[in-house]
Amino acid sequence: MSKPIKTLTLLGLLGTLAACAPETMPTESDGAAFFAANCTACHGTTGRGDGPLAAGLTPRPNDLTVLTRENGGTFPRARALSYIYGDPEQGHLARVMPQFGGAMADDLVPVEVDGVMTPTPRVLAGLLAYLESIQR
Repeated sequence: MSKPIKTLTLLGLLGTLAACAPETMPTESDGAAFFAANCTACHGTTGRGDGPLAAGLTPRPNDLTVLTRENGGTFPRARALSYIYGDPEQGHLARVMPQFGGAMADDLVPVEVDGVMTPTPRVLAGLLAYLESIQR
């Protein structure tokens, strides 16, 4: 095999390997940034439901720091994800919280939900990691 063909073969192999390399999973920091940009107006900077818009909302925003406590000591990942991403059983007008979706579904990562690896929007996987980290 000539040197140019070996080089091209090697470059092709490296490109294939790079394409197969898993992307990094979102972190608590990524989730904190998403939370700061999208959730603090209602849930407050600490997630306790005391944001500047909370007083005018019915029902009031949940205290997101006690989800684990209210779920018997286990973070309710499936329930939180379905509520954040948009519960199909409740339309937007039936709940105060905005529904997230759209372009988010184009960038999915695997998240373990109730023992099943579940394709989850990257930003929401980060948000779940953050919410789990602020439990008290």
